Amino acid sequence: MSKIYLSAKLPELGTQLLKEAALEYKVFEGTGLISKKELLKNVADCEVLICPLSTQVDREVIDAAPNLKLIANFGAGFNNIDAAYAKEQKIYVTNTPVVSTNATAELTAGLIIALSRRIVEGDRLMHHEGFEGWAPLFFLGHELKDKTLGIIGMGQIGQALGKMMQAFGMKLIYNQRHPLASEVEESLQATYLSQAEVIQQADVLSLHAPLTEATHHLLSSESFSQMKDSAFLINAARGPLIDEVALVEALKNHQLAGAALDVYEFEPKVTEALKDFDNVILTPHIGNASVEARDQMAEIVAKNAIALLNQQPIKYIVNGLT
Repeated sequence: MSKIYLSAKLPELGTQLLKEAALEYKVFEGTGLISKKELLKNVADCEVLICPLSTQVDREVIDAAPNLKLIANFGAGFNNIDAAYAKEQKIYVTNTPVVSTNATAELTAGLIIALSRRIVEGDRLMHHEGFEGWAPLFFLGHELKDKTLGIIGMGQIGQALGKMMQAFGMKLIYNQRHPLASEVEESLQATYLSQAEVIQQADVLSLHAPLTEATHHLLSSESFSQMKDSAFLINAARGPLIDEVALVEALKNHQLAGAALDVYEFEPKVTEALKDFDNVILTPHIGNASVEARDQMAEIVAKNAIALLNQQPIKYIVNGLT
């Protein structure tokens, strides 16, 4: 019997697959997030660690697991894992890409619509003081038709969002390290510009870049000073892409019209000052929180665990081991 440890509960599909494969596994059953102490205790004799983005797997955790062969991350990102050190120890690190693309793009589209049409503000108003009735200048928002959507990071999620927002009549500009293939650009009716040009020209700026040393604080005080004061900012990618202190100052100084964040620089903590703005929407990292996406993610991590322990090839290795 092989040992698998799950540092958080998975959708039932994942554990059902492990049961069907007759593999021994243990699940963290506590409330909230697993503690470092609890994690260290339970990885001591496991061969596979299945963990969500909220579980920090550093050198200490890896060193505490001498039998560890695979860290299967439940999420597309893997910044929570010291993947380089895992590679040194000949431990595979995998993720769950692709399957959360549609869910995250849908959530981003929803944030764009909600922010531009002040839907969350309106909901709060009606839950509290209410309104006196329809009036020509009351609670005006902005239509998306003919507005420019700027995307930084035109991977699968960025492209999916671009396709969705075409239906609203938005123009699409983007930036990433390299332009898309010409046929992809043509199908999206997207124009490649420099990062500065995208920031300057976007009516809605949506971030979909990975978090690296180069993209940390991609948006800073300088960036906000370049944005249109009528522009909206959306981040459903990685929190540290934005300097939140600078964002608060930009909002105070009316350098942008509003922001919608699903991820945070110091997650799960939220910069308190962001809660004071009516034109800021805050959601609790629910980009891929759909039943469909989470089931597919559970299937990937479970099947990778099963494959590795049966000495079969695994998918979505992110730390360069072969």
